[in-house]
Amino acid sequence: MARASLTIDLAAIRANWRALDAMTECETGAVVKADAYGLGADQVGPTLLKVGVRNFFVALAEEGAALRAAIGPGPRIFVFSGLMPEDVGLVRAAALVPLLNTPAQLLEAKRVSAKFDAPLTVGFQLDSGMNRLGFEADELADALAPSDALSGLEVTLVMSHLACADEPDHMMNAAQASAFSAIAAHPVLNSTPKSLAATGGVLLGPAYHFDMTRPGIGLYGGLPFADARPVVTLEAPILQIRDVAAGEIVGYGAAYEAASPRRIATLPVGYADGLARRLSAGFAGRLDGMTLPSAGRVSMDLVTLDVTGCATAREGAMVTLLGADQTIDDLADSAGAIGYEVLTSLGSRYARRYRDA
Repeated sequence: MARASLTIDLAAIRANWRALDAMTECETGAVVKADAYGLGADQVGPTLLKVGVRNFFVALAEEGAALRAAIGPGPRIFVFSGLMPEDVGLVRAAALVPLLNTPAQLLEAKRVSAKFDAPLTVGFQLDSGMNRLGFEADELADALAPSDALSGLEVTLVMSHLACADEPDHMMNAAQASAFSAIAAHPVLNSTPKSLAATGGVLLGPAYHFDMTRPGIGLYGGLPFADARPVVTLEAPILQIRDVAAGEIVGYGAAYEAASPRRIATLPVGYADGLARRLSAGFAGRLDGMTLPSAGRVSMDLVTLDVTGCATAREGAMVTLLGADQTIDDLADSAGAIGYEVLTSLGSRYARRYRDA
């Protein structure tokens, strides 16, 4: 089979969640947006249920509905994007919890509750300094001023998000924690559970944990959780090996010219599969402990590696492109990217396998 294979270690995901959960004294949720960072929310959601996760976070209502189908009734599924009119059907059908970001979304939530004569469970997202989603302090004060501000609503969480949690010494961390505490202390919301920390915030310590943390990238083996167990292994078979003479070129743009006689292997994976074209100069595979540097540009479907001196390189041999020896963050560094980008870019053409032991 001339396909690259992507193996996802569900046991490692559970172990990473347990490790992050053990760092806090509060409840620990899980972020499974973007199809669990590209790894399959239909598999990741149920495996996290096994270790006790009861609060999940997604970006969109559509993601939440798909997750609900995978995990069943009971656990809460929070939607970062809040409540838009076109989301109402999915939110009600899948029992999602929109995190309200604006006064307009608050009004929409109240309208929905009144229309269906049923309470709607929601959360509030607050802007503590990142300037993306969430109520600002003055907006929140105005929105909550009427005595019936939350009529028909059950508010279950108040949250915000840290901009620089992966930089422990960054001044924004303490500033945002302070701002969040102040805004969330509004009398109407003061007793509602609060959440500020994702993976980086968990590692910053108890001052950032509040009532619930919501790790994401750390579950999937990425920084800033340096002690995470690797979750993904990407392997691709060698399709062809050819001998290239000194002075010959390899690949598009004649970007690689052999300085001496080389053996070049071609593998069936490229930028259509999430192997970024900008990796061309600093990328390597591994075979039986030997590093195989890239030779030429990454193309849409193919990548070429220098296998000179590798005795086990042959057609059909499986070369490791991601794994314990080359993590998602190693690959990201080579591409000038971040681990999140590597994971969420992994394409649909891989033969996906889930390991659960």
